[in-house]
Amino acid sequence: MSGHLSGKVVIITGAGGGFGKLIAEKCAAGGAHVVGVDIDAEGLACVVDGITAAGGSALARVADVTDTEQVRAAASAAVEAFGAIDVLVNNAGVMPLAYFADHERALPRWLKAIDINIKGVVNGISAVYDQMIEQGRGQVVNISSIYGNAGIAGSGVYSATKAAVTTLSDSLRMETKGRIKVTTVKPTGVAGTNLASWIVNDKAITGMVGQRADTFRSNLAALAAGDLPADLTDADSVKYWLITPDDLADAVVHVIDQPWGISISDITVRASGEDYLY
Repeated sequence: MSGHLSGKVVIITGAGGGFGKLIAEKCAAGGAHVVGVDIDAEGLACVVDGITAAGGSALARVADVTDTEQVRAAASAAVEAFGAIDVLVNNAGVMPLAYFADHERALPRWLKAIDINIKGVVNGISAVYDQMIEQGRGQVVNISSIYGNAGIAGSGVYSATKAAVTTLSDSLRMETKGRIKVTTVKPTGVAGTNLASWIVNDKAITGMVGQRADTFRSNLAALAAGDLPADLTDADSVKYWLITPDDLADAVVHVIDQPWGISISDITVRASGEDYLY
């Protein structure tokens, strides 16, 4: 870390577990004041307690990102506790992969995904916007996805929500030039983030790997069995096959750990030897 995290007030949605937990812990380790936001009170308390026990600064705010007033209350709590909001990481999201033929069982999750993935981002931006403008600086980091790059079989609704996140980022960046930095992070496939728990049809993931489906399935089976070849699990190998949540969290922390005058606007984080196409 370069030291630019120190003293920053960072709000992270979905901080109660998975990828958000890692971002929160890494930001706190860099000296930031972390405000963790999550609907999971128990998981969030565990994360914040762990940060404070390690000597870091953190505050827990239980909130549903789809509820405008709850998100605003979390932002107000950040200002009350730390005097500012320097960074918002819109991390909370779900991935309900399914074909349109699956609509009967997929529809409830699709509708929830629209609420969380799009409305949650809009609520987050709206909650911090005035404070950041008044401060004269701020940063919004929106977690999109490579799935948002195109319409893909098996991910229509999810891809649409993540394309929306990218569009929201672009518009915010244009409107707030020189006042709010905006970063769009597009992760590739990542194991261990709990996103897979929302998949409706496991076969839908093959739309993203296309002609590499056979290799993907073979490597996935080897990963599950603990038999993935060493060069595919070595981050120093060009054949590195699947990024970890740690890899992704490090990338997010990197875009925050910059001087105010440097904005890393768009990044795609992927393994160099992966099977994802977009």
